[in-house]
Amino acid sequence: MAFAAGNYRVLAVVLLVLSASFQVSVGAVYKVGDSAGWTTIGNVDYKQWAATKNFRVGDVILFVYNPQFHNVMQVTHTEYQACNASSPIATHTTGNDTITITTHGHHLFLCGVPGHCQSGQKVDINVIRTALAPTPSATPSPPPVQTPAPAPNAASPLYNSNRLVRDLGTAIAVAMNILCGFI
Repeated sequence: MAFAAGNYRVLAVVLLVLSASFQVSVGAVYKVGDSAGWTTIGNVDYKQWAATKNFRVGDVILFVYNPQFHNVMQVTHTEYQACNASSPIATHTTGNDTITITTHGHHLFLCGVPGHCQSGQKVDINVIRTALAPTPSATPSPPPVQTPAPAPNAASPLYNSNRLVRDLGTAIAVAMNILCGFI
């Protein structure tokens, strides 16, 4: 049974809308600390961990930890600098917490257990605004960190294939539009 030309156009529009929703809703998932997780054991350098990532709006930050010994608190810049967990923006205590990044800028997290933040259990997730032309900055940016490619089992982001799915959806929608004569 053959589709009429109008049906192909409807299908193309549906695919275009679906591919657009993939672009908005699908982000990478980053497990804080990679295989070590969110802990004070093993001297994980969360500042270095975050410096090697390119966070974007829509990405998911995953904190995996033992809830008997740790928690995750989102705090202000002042609280982050002082390791002050007395009035957090949000507190997470499940041991498997996911936080979807919805805005650009710094997203600051620390463990509120006494002594843990002071020993380095804090992370700054900085989502930089991407633009066609770079904007001038008052403070110079540090040089890019050269790191070796991660091993396949230490995939960061965990679900980088989501971007592949999004791009594939876009390609299908564009192909359908070309076939149907929209473009």
